[in-house]
Amino acid sequence: MIKPTVGFVVYGVHKDGLKDPLGAPFIDNSVISRSREALRSSGLLLKEYPVVIASKSEARAALDRMKKDDEVDCVVLFSGTWVWAAHLVAAVRDFQLSGKAVLLWTHPGSQGWRPVGGLVLHGALQEVGIPHRFVYGPAEDPAEIGRIVSYCRAAHLRRHLNMSTIGTFGGRGMGQTCGAADPSQWMRMFGVDIDSRDTTELIRRATEISPSELDALSPRLVKLFGAAPEKSLVNERSIRLYLALKSVVEKESFDFYTIQSFPGLGDDFAATCFAQSMMLEDGWGTSTLGDFNTALSVYLLGRLSAEPVYYGDLQHLDKGTREIKIIGDGAVPPSLAGTLGPAGFATHGIPTEGQAGGLSVKLVCKVGEGALARLGRVQGEFRMTVVPCSIFEPPAKTLDSRLAECGIPFWPHGFVTAHGDMDVLVQNWTNEYACLGYGEDIVPALVDFCEITGVKAIQP
Repeated sequence: MIKPTVGFVVYGVHKDGLKDPLGAPFIDNSVISRSREALRSSGLLLKEYPVVIASKSEARAALDRMKKDDEVDCVVLFSGTWVWAAHLVAAVRDFQLSGKAVLLWTHPGSQGWRPVGGLVLHGALQEVGIPHRFVYGPAEDPAEIGRIVSYCRAAHLRRHLNMSTIGTFGGRGMGQTCGAADPSQWMRMFGVDIDSRDTTELIRRATEISPSELDALSPRLVKLFGAAPEKSLVNERSIRLYLALKSVVEKESFDFYTIQSFPGLGDDFAATCFAQSMMLEDGWGTSTLGDFNTALSVYLLGRLSAEPVYYGDLQHLDKGTREIKIIGDGAVPPSLAGTLGPAGFATHGIPTEGQAGGLSVKLVCKVGEGALARLGRVQGEFRMTVVPCSIFEPPAKTLDSRLAECGIPFWPHGFVTAHGDMDVLVQNWTNEYACLGYGEDIVPALVDFCEITGVKAIQP
């Protein structure tokens, strides 16, 4: 789970202890101290600049330091008192062009003239066309602090995507049209390079996995599932494929990836269900069927959540109750198992989608609060539909019948109540996959990520 790093810079002309005509310092250091502490208490890591900036040279020095600091995701410019905007705007523009985010924060209060300093700089950045967020609110207001935190988390997401690489193994799976990617668009929008590999290297590496590597994994499987899978050629191939996939992804320095799964590996070696389950468990952003948009959705959710992400088919939606069933084809992080039973082993079970067969994972997702989200494209333009949700477990006495409803009870199930307009959700959902992340603070950060990157956010 991410912890954004924020440069905290106070600005104002009447500084260094200068007092107003009634004898009070223009800049209230207690307000600044409370504001910094509110950000720290909300999970942000602060890098404070020691000088209150007012002149062009001071602004250039401060923002140049923040620009060159590779840990800084966003700079918070805190209004200490009024300022000459022209002294700051060029340095702010230069900083923003580095790909890092800018946020202006004004703590309300008449004494000290902070609102004047905040509004004049806000207006200047609007006039020039410098993207930023303007927050006018006290440190004691959780909603206003939340707006700052979500924007800084979004800035962290964008910065970590920049100059990253998504790998793709094989081509498009099962005729996916709504997961294809334009490499130039991905570079322009997100700074992400797309690199491709054939699946033959995965098969070759899987066959090279030594018995000692298989034995070394066994204790972890016992911890996650309560037992190791039965020994068989199909199961061993599934485990080998996981170890091979992890090895190749790390060797190629992919930051996240997508894999064709079928046709291809599912016929030639093993279904990817178990491998994908374990890679999700390891925290990798990934998807099957060469679906780039789902892979990026999983990557973003994974950085925002303390839990691994589950993606599966949005298999059923009840508009009346707002219940959604997410049923993946055997791929799910095993640690998401709830109180209805630990994660277990199953089979892929669909021979028409991979004659080789393969090990898969079965479970019912644990209770929690979270978000459903998926990035997609409509006529070439990116949009993300994102909605808060509650994950629940059905009563134990009804579990068997609920699992049987889809006809494949041994695949993993997530039962979700979406908190939004179901008609809007259905009309704007751009694929069969639903990506589920655990965490109550995911939605604001994803919406802010869309704002920063130029993606249209849809909130049903």
